[in-house]
Amino acid sequence: MRQAAAALLLLAAACGSRAPRPETADDALAPSPPASLTEAMEALNSGSVTSEALTELYLKRIAALDDAGPTINAVISLNPNALEQARELDRLRSEGRTLGPLHGAPILIKDNIETLDPIATTAGSLALQDNITGRDAAVVARLRAAGAVILGKTNLSEWANFRSSRSTSGWSAVGGLTRNPHVLDRNPCGSSSGSAAAAAAALAAATIGTETDGSIVCPAGQNGVVGLKPTVGLVSRSLIIPISASQDTAGPITMTVADAALLLSVMAGGDPADPATIEADARKSDYSKALDPQALKGRRIGVARFLAGYHDGVDKAFENALDQMREAGAELIELKSAPKMNEIGDNEYKVLLSEFRAGLDAYLANAAPAVKVRSLKDLIAFNSVTPAELEFFGQDTLNQALTAPSLEDQSYRKARDAAKRLAGPEGVDLMIREHDLDAIVAPTGGPAWTSDLITGDHFLGSASTLAAVAGYPSITVPMGSIRDLPIGLTFFGTAWSEADLIGFAYAFEQQTGAHEAPAFRPSSP
Repeated sequence: MRQAAAALLLLAAACGSRAPRPETADDALAPSPPASLTEAMEALNSGSVTSEALTELYLKRIAALDDAGPTINAVISLNPNALEQARELDRLRSEGRTLGPLHGAPILIKDNIETLDPIATTAGSLALQDNITGRDAAVVARLRAAGAVILGKTNLSEWANFRSSRSTSGWSAVGGLTRNPHVLDRNPCGSSSGSAAAAAAALAAATIGTETDGSIVCPAGQNGVVGLKPTVGLVSRSLIIPISASQDTAGPITMTVADAALLLSVMAGGDPADPATIEADARKSDYSKALDPQALKGRRIGVARFLAGYHDGVDKAFENALDQMREAGAELIELKSAPKMNEIGDNEYKVLLSEFRAGLDAYLANAAPAVKVRSLKDLIAFNSVTPAELEFFGQDTLNQALTAPSLEDQSYRKARDAAKRLAGPEGVDLMIREHDLDAIVAPTGGPAWTSDLITGDHFLGSASTLAAVAGYPSITVPMGSIRDLPIGLTFFGTAWSEADLIGFAYAFEQQTGAHEAPAFRPSSP
C-alpha cells in the first residue's frame, strides 16, 4: 500500500500539486492531487496522469483526511464503481475518444442529488438510507456525459438545513458532523457543508452543491473556496430532493473561478422534466470565455454596505477588497438605500414552508421502493420514533411545513409574489437600473463559528438572500481570512448574468490571490 501511495505522490508532483495536507499526517497516506479541476484536466489531457490513477489518489486522500487524520467527515458515501468508471474512460481515451471537457475528472456530488450508482440518496436522513434509485439527476447525467467520474456523495445539513430552527449546519443523522478543514472545531456552514469542505481539502477535482438561500455561497465562503449559485432555471433540479421550486438550484463548488466556469458550462441546459429550465439552452454559454483578468476595468459595481456591518474584521477585509477592486479598474458606487430585507425574509419563509411540503411529498411518493416514508407526515412520524434523528435538535420546521398553506392557497401566492417582487424588480433590478450598475458586491458572510450541537448555529450575517429569493445568480470568491478562518466576497446581479459575475470574480481572484490552503488546525487561536 505504501509503495502504491508513494507512486501516487510522484504522479501528483508531475501534476504540479499545490493542494494542502495536514501537518500531522503521513505524506504517503495523504498524497496531494492537482491543485484544481483545471489542472487535473490539463494533466489528464496531456497524458501525464490517468483517470484511474487520479481516482485512486483521491480515494487515498479521502481515507487519510476524511476518514482518519483530521477526520473532516465531508464524504458520506463512496461510489463502488468509481474505479471501474475511470478505467473505462481511460480505455476510451486510449482509443482517441473523449466524452467531453470533464473526461476522467473525479467529482463528488451532494447527497440530495440522485445518481444511478449503487449508493443511496439520503439528504442525510435515516428515513432515506435505502433510497437507491438507480437513476441520474439531469445535472449528474450532464456531468457523466461530459466524462466525469462520480466519486461519491458529500455530507450535508440534514434535509438541506430545513428541519429545525436550532439545527447545527453540517450535521446529518446519516453522515454525522462535517468539520471545517481550516479549523476543525469550526463549522463548515450549510447545507452544502460536505461539498465545500471536500473542495477545500482537495478530496475531489471539484464538487457539486445545491442552494435555496445561502447553501452554496455560505459554505464556500467559510471554507475558503469558490461557490457559484446560478440563475434558477439555468440548471435542472429534476431528481434533486427539493425545498423550494422558486429558489432551488444546483451549482459548482470549486478551488478556483476557472473551475466553476468549466463546471457550469457543462451543468447548464434545458430539461423537459424541469419547466423552470425552458430558457436555459438559449441563455447558457461557454462561461470559460468570461475569464478575463481585466473584467473589472471600467465596470460599475454597487457596494451593498447594508449587507455588512456585523463583524469588524469582515468590514475591514471588505474595505480592503474594495480598494483592490478600484486598483483593478472598477468604479464603485455606494448604494444609499436598501431593499426591504425583513419583509423579504418573512415572505420567503412562508413560501419555503409551502413549497417544501408540496415538493417533498411529490419526491417521496416516487422514491426507491425500499423507502417506507412516503410523505412529510410519514417523515415526522419516523423521526419521532428514531432517537438518532432527534438526538441534538428537533423538527419544528418540518411541523410548520406540515400545516403550511397549499400551493393553491391565496396566502401562499401572495407571499411568493411579494418575495419575488421585493427581491427582484424592487430590489436587485431597481438598484442596478437606478445606478447603472453591472453587479453588486458584499461580504459573503462572517467567519466560521464554533460548531455547537447544543445551541445550534451562530450566524452573523449573509449576502445570499436577495439573489436567492429573486432567483438570480451569485458567486463567492475568497476575500481573506480572520484568525485562520476564511471569508468570502460575493458578486450578484440580475437574471442570467453569470458570465459577467464569473468575469468579475475571476478578475478579483487574479488581483488578490486570496485563496489560502487549509491547515487542519484543531482550534482557532
